[in-house]
Amino acid sequence: MMKRLNRDQMAARVARDIPEGAYVNLGIGLPTMVANFLPSDKEIFLQSENGLLGMGPAPRKEDEDPELINAGKQPVTLLTGGCYFHQADSFAMMRGGHLDICVLGAFQTSTRGDLANWHTGAPDAIPAVGGAMDLAIGAKRVFVMMDLLTKSGESKLVAQCTYPLTGIRCVSRLYTDLAIFELSSEGAVVTELVDGLSLDELKQMIGLPLRAAPGLTS
Repeated sequence: MMKRLNRDQMAARVARDIPEGAYVNLGIGLPTMVANFLPSDKEIFLQSENGLLGMGPAPRKEDEDPELINAGKQPVTLLTGGCYFHQADSFAMMRGGHLDICVLGAFQTSTRGDLANWHTGAPDAIPAVGGAMDLAIGAKRVFVMMDLLTKSGESKLVAQCTYPLTGIRCVSRLYTDLAIFELSSEGAVVTELVDGLSLDELKQMIGLPLRAAPGLTS
């Protein structure tokens, strides 16, 4: 039986791939959960585009400070040595290539690494690009976290994005509830599958050509 990852498990899996000493931005929504699973024995610097460096995990309810929030207006903690700075400096950090990794959510990601995460194109949708374009281009590596399928069962990993693009060929790795993919101009490579799901079943599910990474067991 297929064991789909829940959101905590997805966030924990991303956290495992963030190396010691990395400067990281966690996007609004699901990616913010990654902060709760970073090991305390690793020094990792979390940055927020509203002007924070050195964020820690989410606070307990009784410890929330309404003046200490991330870009998504969620309460956060600040680790010892953390600092505040002007938002203009924060965007200079993002655009200047000073972030090692950013983790973003997405509406769609293409097999070659195109990213669509700010607008569905629907007439009643509210566009919300925020700092996503700056992060997609400025970070050295872009990780995306998302459910692989929509509520109606359509794949959000696609051959070509149909929603307005945030960035072109910027996503290097895609983490989903069913599989992990490496993305490049050569297409999608499956590096991990959840228990109970085979590569052939995944191909049928999303209708895309996929390659298996060396050593992948399916």
